Amino acid sequence: MAKDHLSWLREGKTYSTRQMLACIARLSVPAIFAQLSTVAMEYIDASMVGQLGKNASASIGLVSSTTWLVGGITCALATGFTVQVAHRIGAGRDDEARAVVRHGLLTVLLFALCIALLAAGISNILPAWLGGHPDICGEATVYFRIYSFALPAMVLTYAAGGMLQCSGNMRTPSIINIIMCVLDVLFNSFLIFPTRTVSAASFNMTLPGMNLGVRGAALGTALAELVCALLMLYFLLVRSEKLHLRAEAPAGSYRKELSYAIRLSIPIALENAISGGAQVASTRIVAPLGTVSIAANSFSVTAEGLCYMPGYGIASAATALIGQSVGAGRKKETKKLGFLTVGLGMAVMTGTGVLMYIFAPQMLGILSPDAEIRSLGAAVLRIEAFAEPFFAAGIVTAGVFRGVGKTTISTALNLSTMWLIRLPLAAYLAPRVGLKGVWTAMWLQLTICGILFLIAMALHFRKQERLKQ
Repeated sequence: MAKDHLSWLREGKTYSTRQMLACIARLSVPAIFAQLSTVAMEYIDASMVGQLGKNASASIGLVSSTTWLVGGITCALATGFTVQVAHRIGAGRDDEARAVVRHGLLTVLLFALCIALLAAGISNILPAWLGGHPDICGEATVYFRIYSFALPAMVLTYAAGGMLQCSGNMRTPSIINIIMCVLDVLFNSFLIFPTRTVSAASFNMTLPGMNLGVRGAALGTALAELVCALLMLYFLLVRSEKLHLRAEAPAGSYRKELSYAIRLSIPIALENAISGGAQVASTRIVAPLGTVSIAANSFSVTAEGLCYMPGYGIASAATALIGQSVGAGRKKETKKLGFLTVGLGMAVMTGTGVLMYIFAPQMLGILSPDAEIRSLGAAVLRIEAFAEPFFAAGIVTAGVFRGVGKTTISTALNLSTMWLIRLPLAAYLAPRVGLKGVWTAMWLQLTICGILFLIAMALHFRKQERLKQ
């Protein structure tokens, strides 16, 4: 059984700054690996499909922003329940936490099924609406439709993993997400390519394949997510010490849980819709620039994920830490943990930004054999590298606010900066500078947004101190 690194909060113990940082690190490292595994799956898909040519890469790149939009909105409701799990465990009300788990999983599954049907319904018209060339619209439709039907498995993995993390178990979700990456490689290798002979040293080995191309990439990812959703549910509902299913009297009120989950989730859903909608709008801005720009943009977004996903891992740890701290009534620790997690996130992503700047050509080289795509992708990644510290500030501060139970601040900041800075500037620069102009607009928006997040967090904790006095 995974060790509970948050028990000191519930037991009223006092930790030094060094001990807090060690605790944050122990929680963050598994969460970072879990987040990186998600990006690794996209990297795997992009790298394998990249071998099929520009059109195959562009067909996935065309709808990738929409998959982020749909996935973000669908997962938002799950966050509303996972935060409640953290609050109840922090307050020592484990029976109520288990009730939230049961109610939350059923609710997010039903919601995901509804979104999946809606997304599949628009799959035929989406690529053309995004401005895709007829040569890539057919495969883009198939990819998005399969992705849509895999949404319930993806959301259950996200919800169950988040609940385990908020109970203090970061290791199990991380291991399962790594397993998902391995399965994705195996399934994709079999489904994307035809049967082929691979030579290694003096040995020749025949690898079977279905030769499904883009369709195989979508199916491979969907199957990997389904297997891991079942694993995540098993460890949550059967093996978790605090959250496994038990024959006990009903605790808590589903109506209150759902109401609070909706209050937390609506701002998150709006934030994801704003971010995802901005990505969709960016796709429409990029699409007229041609197939090379579409592919380079998509590959660069995937490559950048390796740099910013550590921030999301630390944000997951921040939500668990802050959520249990709030539930336990540890106000002083809540503030200190908030600033420490944000500082750690900025430090880590400053380092990954430096690495991204140095190794941008190699990162793109893995994804595409096309020299033109690699050159353009490396150039825009190096623009984005300078935004990583402030991007981290926004990511981790949002995790702190989720733990506190305040989710409207992130929405307001992302709404204002995305639609008032990034998109207008990208639309202006794209016809004049090309894809580099789009990514320059992104760099400016992320930097300003990160600074505003830091100010908002400082003001929030200052307000809490005044209320305490």
